[in-house]
Amino acid sequence: MRPAGSEMAITIGRVMTAVAAWLRSWHRADVPVSLRNTAPDEEAPPPVPAAYMPLFTYLNRRYAGTVVLTFEQIEALLGFAPPSPGLADAEWWTDPCGTNDRHTAAWTAAHRSAAPQLSARIVAFERLS
Repeated sequence: MRPAGSEMAITIGRVMTAVAAWLRSWHRADVPVSLRNTAPDEEAPPPVPAAYMPLFTYLNRRYAGTVVLTFEQIEALLGFAPPSPGLADAEWWTDPCGTNDRHTAAWTAAHRSAAPQLSARIVAFERLS
């Protein structure tokens, strides 16, 4: 004999209560940390001057081992031309400690080195191992 409508509703209610209690008793602590779906820890922002952040962002998001940019492309990314030493002196690109300006952080924070070819007006940014 089947239970009446109100009895069936009570039975379904009891089953749902039991399932809900079981679900509450099974909590995330039982799941290994490596399997939890959690947000990654926030990383500190890279030590890149705001003016050079677009170049950092561009280089950091490229998967290629080598990214070659012309001076014109770099200017388009930055919104201004590289300073005159950057157009005439290779050390401006390769010497991380040579000046007070932290422009080199744009590629070193992206784990790259810069290899300028001034006569060709290009810079190759190589991924560091």
